[in-house]
Amino acid sequence: MLALFQSFGLPELGIILLIALIIFGPSRLPQIGRSVGKALREFRESSTEVTKAIREGVEGPEEEEGKSSGKKKED
Repeated sequence: MLALFQSFGLPELGIILLIALIIFGPSRLPQIGRSVGKALREFRESSTEVTKAIREGVEGPEEEEGKSSGKKKED
């Protein structure tokens, strides 16, 4: 299945774009592109947060808080 996605080239993407243009029309295509872009951006942000949480769980909390402020706050 992964090999299928690695074989996409410029001609294949052109065919997909042409099919999308025929199905959705030229007026809705930019709107669909923006929606897909936003969804991909949110997915990347979420996956980054999950990866960070897993790393913190395995390695322990990072000491970024103390480094960024220079001093630790005392209560």
